[in-house]
Amino acid sequence: MKNNKAAELIARCFEARTKSHFFHLQTKSYSQHKAFNQFYDEIVTKADSFAEAYQGRNGIISDYPSVKFEGRNVEMIEELREWIDKNRQLCGDFSELQNAIDEIVSLCDSTIYKLRNLS
Repeated sequence: MKNNKAAELIARCFEARTKSHFFHLQTKSYSQHKAFNQFYDEIVTKADSFAEAYQGRNGIISDYPSVKFEGRNVEMIEELREWIDKNRQLCGDFSELQNAIDEIVSLCDSTIYKLRNLS
């Protein structure tokens, strides 16, 4: 079964990982450096957990879109969270899928807090 929004969620998380690693390397703030480090260390694992659970319910996702973020630094993570808020119900309505999405959103929220308030 093909679900464009589930595939897009995974692709967005993987792209956020790459972008946040670049931000991690570019910042001169130690607290931002650490916050981005934690984000990129955890986001792929959380997206992979969602992907495996989704595919266990619905079959292999065979096609992933290319995605780009407009925002830089914390705005990129806010953009990911906003996309999820708008599209999460289209990514799968089983509770385990929504719980996996909650884990992704929780990481976004925690990282946004650290970047906005601790740097």
